[in-house]
Amino acid sequence: MKGLRIIRMADAERDVRDEVAEVFVDGYYNELSYFTRDRSILKSAFKRLFSPEALYLAEESGVIVGMAGCSSNKLRAMPVELQPLQEAFGINTGELAYNVMSGEFNSPLPYDDDTGYIECVATLERARGRGVSTSLMHYVMEELPYRRYVLEVTDRNETAIRLYRKLGFQEIERRAEDHAEQRDFNERIYMEWRKTGDLKGIELEAGQM
Repeated sequence: MKGLRIIRMADAERDVRDEVAEVFVDGYYNELSYFTRDRSILKSAFKRLFSPEALYLAEESGVIVGMAGCSSNKLRAMPVELQPLQEAFGINTGELAYNVMSGEFNSPLPYDDDTGYIECVATLERARGRGVSTSLMHYVMEELPYRRYVLEVTDRNETAIRLYRKLGFQEIERRAEDHAEQRDFNERIYMEWRKTGDLKGIELEAGQM
C-alpha cells in the first residue's frame, strides 16, 4: 500500500499510545464492549498494556491506522495487568476483564525461539479495505528473524481467514470454544506459516484488510 510506513512501536518518534489504543478498540470493539460501550474508557484501560518492542504499527499521513503484535516465548505483545483495568472499569469489572483476558494474553507461549506468534492485528475502521493489515503482516513475516509464525483466528472472522490463507498460512488445529454461547464464534483456528523465501511476489491488493 503506497504512502504507508511500518514502524516498531518502540521506535516511534512520539507518544503513540492513545493512537494505538484507538486502533485496538476499533478492531476489537465487539468483544471489548462486553465490559463497557464507552470507547474512551476502553482506550484508557488498554493504552498502558502494550509492549512497544513487540508491536508494529502502520502509519499513514502521520496517523497510526493499523497494528500487529508479534510475540515470542519471552515477550507477549499485550500482557494484561489488573491495576489499569480496575482504574478504568472499576474494581469488579476490572477484575472480570483481567480474569477473562489474562489467560489469553499472559500465558507463556509453548513455542521455540524460532517461532513468532502473531496477535492483536487491527485496523482503524476508516482505513479498512486498503491493505493495511496485509502490509503489516507482510512486514512482520519478511523483516523479523523468526522462521515460523503461528496465529489464532476465530471461525467467524472470514475476512481474516482469507487474508491469512492468501499469505500462505495453513490450518494446523481447531479448538472448540468452551463458552461459545456467550461469544460470537464457535472455534479457534490455529494457522502457521514457515519461511522458505521472501514475500516479494505477494500482491497487496486494494480491498484486503
